[in-house]
Amino acid sequence: MKELWLRLDPRLPKARKLELLKLAEGHFAAAVLSPEDLPLANGLKLQTASTDERSDIHIISTTLRDGDAIPANAAVEMVVKDRGDEEKVLQFADAGIRYALVKCPNWKVIPLENLIARTRNKLSLLADVSSVSEAQLAVQTLELGVDGVVISATSSDDLEVANSLSAQENLIHLAKGKVVNVKQIGQGARVCVDTCELMKPGEGMLVGSQSAGLFLVEAEVHMNPHVEPRPFRVNAGPVSSYVLVPGRKTRYLAELQAGDEILIVDRSGATRTVHIGRVKIERRPMVVVETEAEGRRFSTILQNAETVRLVSDSASTPVSELKQGNIVLLRVEEGGRHFGTLVADEMVIER
Repeated sequence: MKELWLRLDPRLPKARKLELLKLAEGHFAAAVLSPEDLPLANGLKLQTASTDERSDIHIISTTLRDGDAIPANAAVEMVVKDRGDEEKVLQFADAGIRYALVKCPNWKVIPLENLIARTRNKLSLLADVSSVSEAQLAVQTLELGVDGVVISATSSDDLEVANSLSAQENLIHLAKGKVVNVKQIGQGARVCVDTCELMKPGEGMLVGSQSAGLFLVEAEVHMNPHVEPRPFRVNAGPVSSYVLVPGRKTRYLAELQAGDEILIVDRSGATRTVHIGRVKIERRPMVVVETEAEGRRFSTILQNAETVRLVSDSASTPVSELKQGNIVLLRVEEGGRHFGTLVADEMVIER
């Protein structure tokens, strides 16, 4: 789980500072504060980081001399402009510093790649960023990403980075559904979603005919005698189906296009956000799959092909081989959707 730190601007009005700290509680691990603002965090479940020794995390001087003692829970702030600055961060890692807060004002990716590779398991590397897009780049750099981000905020809108980043990693509960009916229905316009990433067995996308019941459709990761695997692809169903996207929202498959973000989910419920490279819509024979899960009935429509598979907790089954009694995984929720956003108390009937 990536750590989120809030940097509080000491020039903000006191009321705004208190508001931001309270909103950060529960989402952010720590707040970087001036010594004068330390008392504002009293009583909050939020660590403080400051040059004041009374803080939970003590930010120390960047001048490191031989024999200097490093506090047990210390951090250093560094501006990384060149290789010399990178070496200074490494020196602190070797000296036992716990956190390094690094800002890369010019090159954003290469310095972080170097530091991620050379400091891993030595300290917690946090990127000091100024926007959500910078934060997303930092947590994905070198695939592993930095250990966390420090982001400045002046309003409650700025704190949305917490939701946008944590949504990439939170587990989704997947229920077991029993197949009760499989029926061929002829041709329809189906959507293949090709991503910019490679998926593994058990990974795919959550799609369905009802937003309250989304089926885990596996990527085309399996070998077969006739077609090469396409582990970047999910054959997701007809243009009218819902698909889960980052932020726990849904979109219609017909709306997706190259460059959009999509949510990849595995059978354990772990998620990651990737980008779409291509969307292919073609007419193909279709099949309806109906299941019962948690006392309710849900359905999805998929292309009737051996390469399209629904996932269970230990395997996956081609839709062409599904039978009554088979178990598949799906996400079940209450309420309806309004333009893709969950409205828990709204009555929506989808059949």
